[in-house]
Amino acid sequence: MKTDIQIAQENTMESIDRIARKAKIDPEYLEHYGKYKAKVNLKILENIQSNHNGKLILVTSINPTKAGEGKSTTTVGLVDGLARLNKMVIGALREPSLGPVFGVKGGATGGGYAQVVPMEDINLHFNGDMHAITTANNLISAAIDNHLHFGNALNINPERIMWKRAMDMNDRSLRQVVVGIGDKNGVERKDGFNITVASEIMAILCLSKSLQDFQQRVEKAVVAYTMDDKPVFVKDLEVGGAVAMIMSEAIKPNLVQTLEKVPVLIHGGPFANIAHGCNSIIATQLGLKLADYVVTEAGFGVDLGAEKFMDIKCQVGNFTPNVVVVVATVRALKLHGGMQADQLKEENVDALSAGVENLAKHLDTIRKYRVPYVVAINRFSSDSQDELNWLMDWCENHGHTAVINESWGKGSAGAEDLAKEVIRACEKESHFMPLVLKEQTIEEKVEKIVKEVYGGRSVVYSENALKQLEAIKENGWNHLNVCMAKNQYSLTDNPKLLGRPKDFDIHVSELRVSNGAGFVVVLTGAVMTMPGLPRKPAANNMGVDEKGNIFGLF
Repeated sequence: MKTDIQIAQENTMESIDRIARKAKIDPEYLEHYGKYKAKVNLKILENIQSNHNGKLILVTSINPTKAGEGKSTTTVGLVDGLARLNKMVIGALREPSLGPVFGVKGGATGGGYAQVVPMEDINLHFNGDMHAITTANNLISAAIDNHLHFGNALNINPERIMWKRAMDMNDRSLRQVVVGIGDKNGVERKDGFNITVASEIMAILCLSKSLQDFQQRVEKAVVAYTMDDKPVFVKDLEVGGAVAMIMSEAIKPNLVQTLEKVPVLIHGGPFANIAHGCNSIIATQLGLKLADYVVTEAGFGVDLGAEKFMDIKCQVGNFTPNVVVVVATVRALKLHGGMQADQLKEENVDALSAGVENLAKHLDTIRKYRVPYVVAINRFSSDSQDELNWLMDWCENHGHTAVINESWGKGSAGAEDLAKEVIRACEKESHFMPLVLKEQTIEEKVEKIVKEVYGGRSVVYSENALKQLEAIKENGWNHLNVCMAKNQYSLTDNPKLLGRPKDFDIHVSELRVSNGAGFVVVLTGAVMTMPGLPRKPAANNMGVDEKGNIFGLF
């Protein structure tokens, strides 16, 4: 079969004006970025506010393998599958980060015949949102150091500056740096970088409902503490307005299309293992007011992206999900059942039988949110018929509705059965209820997620984290939500413990207050907010040929 980029480059796209008409977006709200991309002016929301909301469909998954299991491919395929059945549907996805694009993933716009295009633009600079977020973040950093240089009227403790610089790239050497070195270069101090998609600015963008809301949230962000341990906010630096100005274009959702010419809104891209993993509230709300069905996704598995979608995004955005699609693959379940990664193409029903417990735990979690769900078995060419039959039988015997999805190889035709089942599920009533409630303390919220979502035994806090908990209480931040930072490969904080571990503890190393985003980031295990590149990055095989065509994205 052709590569993803070959399929994308051979596709003939429709003009973005025609895609906008399909999405019921009036031309006056369209801001063109070439022939095939546009931003949607937020003034449209004022005119469609009275529209009835469509059905909200979340796509999530089991704990993935390092290669990814096709969640985005399933999401795009489902969008096309619903359109194939003549349903008015819009996709709502996250923007790819350049870190994973050049690192392991090589791209994040779906795959095969279930992609969003223009694939190269979306995976690279797109419409400049990532650069705007990075610049906004670093303006705050510059303002902090400038304030120190000119006398430090706010009495900021240079050793307790919490705000880090940002860059949208995997670069482990920037995790810890020293700034201000040399004569007349400011105050010398320790600093560090987050990857842009793990920054608080990214989280605030995706949780804001307007540019004004964005500025108000930014101004509440904690940047440092004074010499007497009082919090210092962005508002104290008097740069909130400038930050909002930088983001005045990036706050607008981006409109693109699938290979089959179905509208997709792509906006915001927080990681799900170290951030909240969902596209923007603005884009999701826009889709719900325009379409009968909105298909969105949350990063990684139920334990990360879906939990944050339910407990953070839905509460802030006042959304009620109608259906959850849980993606599973034979090869990932065999890995969870003890097989080695280089042996996954071999048939092994015993390993599948052992690994299916990972799926069982995630389905148990979804049931706790009281939302109808469907299992999508994303088929790979190496899957044997016996393995697929066994997994389908297991789902049926345990009361789970399951459908085999083949959108990667067949596009909408391969997702038609999944789309039909999702439509049926949408007819059921959703009794959605978050697991984590605002009135609970930070400790209670963390314990709830660890026990109910991960299946863990208890939470163990480091000495540093315990001090941070006390400071959170003293500053009146116990009402904030929690955003768990945990590896994506395991239900535990140890990425090597696959399947469905039991009787384990979650170790909390640090708590970072993201007051503007409205949550506390809870770092567990060895998770980091600035990833590194692998030994052989995907970037090594990328380039531009003599005709100007990009190659190597996948």
